[in-house]
Amino acid sequence: MPLLHSAVTDRPLDADAHVALVSGARAGALVTFTGMIRDHDPEAEGEVTGIDYSHHPDADALLARMVERLLAERDPSGVAAVAVSHRVGHLGVGDLALVCCVATPHRAEAFALCAEVVEVIKAELPIWKHQTEASGRRVWSQLGLDAGSAEGERS
Repeated sequence: MPLLHSAVTDRPLDADAHVALVSGARAGALVTFTGMIRDHDPEAEGEVTGIDYSHHPDADALLARMVERLLAERDPSGVAAVAVSHRVGHLGVGDLALVCCVATPHRAEAFALCAEVVEVIKAELPIWKHQTEASGRRVWSQLGLDAGSAEGERS
């Protein structure tokens, strides 16, 4: 079972659709990770009201290559199935930003591969978070830049 779906999209994500893509008779374990927008962040000065995700134009193709690389390294026998999507654009609190579903014959492999896919996405996929707080303050999250500062405007 290969990479069955990967996408960087501005449309709402459907976790159930991802589950359906990887479900099958060979799957003894299915692990789903859903990352959603929360109302707080350690870098925020107040309540978070939303995030605008921007991305590199090649992010969609890069996501597919990253996951295919992981599957080649971690699942050379080809028994794992993966469906993964990252949303871009404006997301409000509670919206899904990332869905990753992994099916394998056994749970240990499913948990490990799902975690690794998510970590690689967080570390390597060229997607950036512009966080909005209730006060109106906008910050490039995880970069430490206030959107109103000279550094924040350079992006």
